[in-house]
Amino acid sequence: MEDEVLSHFASSASDISRRELLVRAGGITAAAMLPTLIPERSSAQTSASSSIAATSQEAFPRKTDFTIPEGVTYLNGAYMHPMPNVVRGAVREYNDRRAGFTTQTSSDPAIGSTVKASFAALINADPSEISFVPNTSTGEVMVVQGLGIPDTGGNVVTDALHFEGSIVHLQALEREAGLDLRLVMPRDGHIRLEDLERVVDDDTRLIELSLVTMYNGFQHDLKAVCDLAHAHGAYVYADIIQAAGAVPIDVRESGVDFAACAGFKWLMGDLGLGFLYVREELLGRVVERTQIGYHSVGRYATHFLPYDPPAETPFTWGFGNSASAHFEVGSVSGSARAALGAAIPYLRELDVRRIEAHRQPLLQKLRDEMPRLGFDCITPEGTTSPIITFTMADGTGVQDRLVRAGVDVRVASNYVRFSPSVYNDLADVDTALAALS
Repeated sequence: MEDEVLSHFASSASDISRRELLVRAGGITAAAMLPTLIPERSSAQTSASSSIAATSQEAFPRKTDFTIPEGVTYLNGAYMHPMPNVVRGAVREYNDRRAGFTTQTSSDPAIGSTVKASFAALINADPSEISFVPNTSTGEVMVVQGLGIPDTGGNVVTDALHFEGSIVHLQALEREAGLDLRLVMPRDGHIRLEDLERVVDDDTRLIELSLVTMYNGFQHDLKAVCDLAHAHGAYVYADIIQAAGAVPIDVRESGVDFAACAGFKWLMGDLGLGFLYVREELLGRVVERTQIGYHSVGRYATHFLPYDPPAETPFTWGFGNSASAHFEVGSVSGSARAALGAAIPYLRELDVRRIEAHRQPLLQKLRDEMPRLGFDCITPEGTTSPIITFTMADGTGVQDRLVRAGVDVRVASNYVRFSPSVYNDLADVDTALAALS
């Protein structure tokens, strides 16, 4: 699901116009991707922002924590989340260090360990169960390959609301390698557990799903899905890119076996880096390494250079046991890691449960008012995820009206998707509703 940004740009003209891209550039890009367009903040200002965000616990919305351009109402966090000011400051400081070739830049392993530990705490995992991945899709592919699917037999179960890139991946294995793929269709915007139960059997190897779906925000009962899978000896992979940082996740309580996400959505980081979680007891036993690099080793020594200790071979080394040793190969994006190093503590201080509670009145107002304007809600009642989606026959006029009002949401041919975040309030929702009235 992290690749929605790529599929979004590659979609047909009916899904996205050049005007929409320009509006996005004026909103999200200025706020999150092109910090040079926004006045430089001093280290003191950045530190002050960090302190306020981390300790005040002041009431939402957190508008002053971000620099969203004036005139832009950004209700599109599910597409790409703006960076908080404290995160932009961390990225700038990292790049300043890189420009000066000072110490503790991209080569310090302690920095990566701290970021992994922070994410592990966010989802109640052990740091040894967390590996960096460049994006969510890479994590999914490595899990499927590491399980030996489809070579070792068995079937895979997924649903039609899973991320489109994952559907393509699994259907390609079905067509080209004979994978027994079982696809569950939604009913009234839900993927119902009883429909999963009908297709899962003792030959199921893996259930793949998006914990929060990209299309309409439907959220699986992850524990119920894991209980179903484990009762049949199967495993569960969850794409959590629309969930991590937006809804509470407890991998221990749910029992999920694998999960992956990128950092540029609700984790409020940047493109190019994310996380793969693998339950520790599965590492090297159930899921195998499919690629090897210098991060794979836990120890390495040479025995042919001056003053090296002698040995019978020029090199001695051994594989590591952590998730990083199983799935990381080489260097990762230093600036994206710096972003996550500031973003995840910011999220943890705000508290994901408080974030979740803050957006509920905003979502409810959209649910109440949009049908009066001729839109049908396709997000199931009771959904608390950050996404709410409404269908319509033709989105062309909808797009134009929102653009004129400076409202940035996801508009496709036949649906409009809102995804408010910590910087939004009811006034932002009113602006969007007025544009559509």
